[in-house]
Parts: sequence; C-alpha cells; structure tokens
Amino acid sequence: MRVLVVFNRCAGSFSQCAAVADELTGRPGVTMRYPENADQVRACVAEAVRDGYDVLAAGGGDGTVHTVVNALAPHFDAVRLAVLPLGTGNDLCRSLGMPLEAGAGMATLDAGRERRIDLIEARSAERTWYVVNTASGGFAGKMQESLRSDVKAAWGPLAYLRGAAGILPDLLQSYKTRITLDDQPTLTVDALNVIVANGRFAAHGWPVASQASLEDGLADVVVVKNGDLLDLAEVAAHLVGGDYLDSESVLYRRARRVRVASEPPMWFSLDGEPEQNASLTFTVLPGALRVLVGPDYQAVPEEEE
Repeated sequence: MRVLVVFNRCAGSFSQCAAVADELTGRPGVTMRYPENADQVRACVAEAVRDGYDVLAAGGGDGTVHTVVNALAPHFDAVRLAVLPLGTGNDLCRSLGMPLEAGAGMATLDAGRERRIDLIEARSAERTWYVVNTASGGFAGKMQESLRSDVKAAWGPLAYLRGAAGILPDLLQSYKTRITLDDQPTLTVDALNVIVANGRFAAHGWPVASQASLEDGLADVVVVKNGDLLDLAEVAAHLVGGDYLDSESVLYRRARRVRVASEPPMWFSLDGEPEQNASLTFTVLPGALRVLVGPDYQAVPEEEE
C-alpha cells in the first residue's frame, strides 16, 4: 500500500507530529510532505492523484482534513482518505470511531477498513466548499473565528473555552434566519446558532448532532433559538449530556438540501474554517468520499441501532 502523508505542523502539538513522522520514517511505501500553505497542499494532493497513491493521509485536525478534501475535489474516487489525529479538536476522528492518541492513525492505516461517507457541498454566490464534519453558524461560527491559530497552539483544547469567554458579550446576538429544507416551505427563526452536520461532534468533542450518520445521505440541521438566559442554560446543560435535541429551544431536522440566509450575515465555521456569508446552500453528496475508519466506527449512532 502506497501512502502519501500531508502533515500540518501547526496543528495540535508539533511534538506529536514529529513523533508520528519518526514512526512513519522508513515504512515501505510511505511518503511524507510538509506543506506550508493551501497552494502547497493542493500540490501534494495532485501528486497523490497523479502518482496513483492508495491512501492520502491528513496529519492534523479537522481544518487540515477540510483543506485536503477541498484540494482533492473533484477526484474523490481517486484515493482513499485517512486521518492522523494530530489536531486540537479531532472531531471528525470521533465520528470515524478512531482513538484520539497521536499514534492511533497508524493502526487505522494498517487495518485499511474502508467506508464511503457523505460530503456536504456548501455553496455561496461566489464560492463552493466541501464540508466533511460540520458547518456551524452564529455563536459557534464566531467562536471559531475568534480562535486564531496562535491561540490554539498556545492553549490546546482549552482554547475553545477561552474563545467562548472572549465572545460571551455577543452570546445573545440573534439572527433573523430563513431556512429552507429540501422543497419544504421556508422556516423563519430567530436563531442564535445554526449547525448543518455530517458528523456528530464539534468544538473538541461536543455532541452537537448526536444522531447524525456519515452514511445516511442526509444533513442534520440543528438550530438554537433565541431565548432568555434560563432557556439557554437548559440547552447548554442538555448539550453536555448529548440530548439537547429534544429541547423546546432547539429546532432539529434532517434534509438533503439546506439553504440558510440571515440578517445580519452569520459567520459560518466550515470544519473549523471561518467564512462569512449572507446566504449558503448545503447539499449532501451521498457516499462521495472513500475513508479509512477506526475500530469503533458506527455508520448509525448507537442510540438508533
């Protein structure tokens, strides 16, 4: 098996990255690259496709995976994707059933257990992105935008709490949000937060879409409605337990196609990468991505089996 590994040396811990690179050094069929920007990532991905590698491994966090997958378009069938969990959040790895230790990705590579998972195409009037894990708008999108790479490097997992503290004064900012699900009538919601999810976790392990499946051809849409502090405290308490989807302050739906427009425009975090747009359309691409999964992977969440 020929593997091209694309390392993000700015993700998570550099010492972890170096340790994994040392372990991979000398392995037959393994080539390692250390791109320093998105253009170099695209060159690495083009190399993997052109030279017929079996596996393209993203060594980093969710943002690294996002960059690699978007560079891979439109050649998703050309190579299998693997993830080496070296980021701060590693939320996609949780949905892929992988242990989160730095060396866990090697076991996934060796096992070679392949599944086809969905992607979400996010389209604005100017651009198109591909989302592997989650798109989060409103409060969550602002939090991601506030987490500069230097803050995440310095604080690690605590960066998410620090980022939340930094924008708490804006917590109650609401957005007049119009949401269209497939061909249904448009919903108008006074929203604080909108999540369009493929995976189940975001922001370092929070179960923001606990019933989501990577293989059902549907996006899970979760909207936290504007409310008073007691309502929001109740939502937060249930989020910790993973069951906030039943809250009266939460709108939960599933759809193949989702259009979100808001006033004022929301910051959306696409797999942790911030973008601001007045309107985005999300379309599920069923089974578009070939991925190596971990030993605990479940195509359907345990609660629904």
